[in-house]
Amino acid sequence: MRLLIVAAMLLSAPAAAQTVVPGDPYADDPVGIVADPCPTHPKPTGDYRMFNLHMLTRDHGQLGRYAAQNAAIRTPVRVVFMGDSITDNWIGADASLFTNGIVDRGISGQTTPQMLIRFRNDVILLHPQAVHIMAGTNDIAGNTGAATMTTVQGNIASMADLAHAHGIKVILASVPPAAAFPWSPSKRPVPQIAALNTWLRGYAKAHGYTYVDYHAALTTPEGGMKPGLSSDGVHPTPAGYAIMKPLALAAIAKTLGSKK
Repeated sequence: MRLLIVAAMLLSAPAAAQTVVPGDPYADDPVGIVADPCPTHPKPTGDYRMFNLHMLTRDHGQLGRYAAQNAAIRTPVRVVFMGDSITDNWIGADASLFTNGIVDRGISGQTTPQMLIRFRNDVILLHPQAVHIMAGTNDIAGNTGAATMTTVQGNIASMADLAHAHGIKVILASVPPAAAFPWSPSKRPVPQIAALNTWLRGYAKAHGYTYVDYHAALTTPEGGMKPGLSSDGVHPTPAGYAIMKPLALAAIAKTLGSKK
C-alpha cells in the first residue's frame, strides 16, 4: 500500500517540461518548434562537459552542426560520408577526398541513434547517389549509454533502409580497429568490433550493398591499430587515412560504376 501511495504521488506531481541544468550557458537556446533551432555558439575552449550535456538533452542528433552547409549546397552530391569522429576528422587530414560531389558529414562522438536522427537532414535531403556509413565505435565505447548489439545493428540497418527507399546506394564501412578507448578505458572493444564487422559484411552481402573493409588494412593481429596509423589507438593519422582513401574510392567506383 505504501508503494501505491508513493507511486500515486509521483504520478500526480507535475512533470518537468524541459531539461534545464543549473549553470548551463546555453539555457536560453530556443525550444519547441521554431524557424531556426540551430543557434551558433563559440566552440568550447575548456570543459566540454556542459556543452556535451546540453547537446545530449537539447539537440541529441546535433542537427544544427551541418544545417548551414547543407543549405548552401548548389551542386549535385555524389556521396555523403556519414559517421563519427573518424569521418569528421577525415576532411581535415585529407581534404582532397571531399571534392567532386563527395561531402563529409561526420560528427565527433556520435553513436548510431544520433546518426539516425540526422540521417534525413544530412543525407536524404542532399539527394546523393550514394552514402558511406561508418558507425559503431562510439556505441561500443558507450558514449550515449547502454545498448544491445542488436539495437546498434538495427540503427545501421535503418539508415541503410532509408537510403535504399530514397534511391540512394549504400556503402557500409567496417568499424576500424581499436584495442582500447582512451575516453572509456574499462571497455575491451576487440571482440565487439569483430562481431559488428562480421554482421556488417553479411548484411551488405545479403542486401546487395558495398562493404569496405578498413579494419583489415589497419589492424594488428591482436585487433589494435598498426603503429603509426593512429594518434590514440582509435583515430587515424594522415598515414592511416592514406591507407583508407584508395579503399574508399574503390568502394565508390564499385557502387556508382565510375571513378572520382
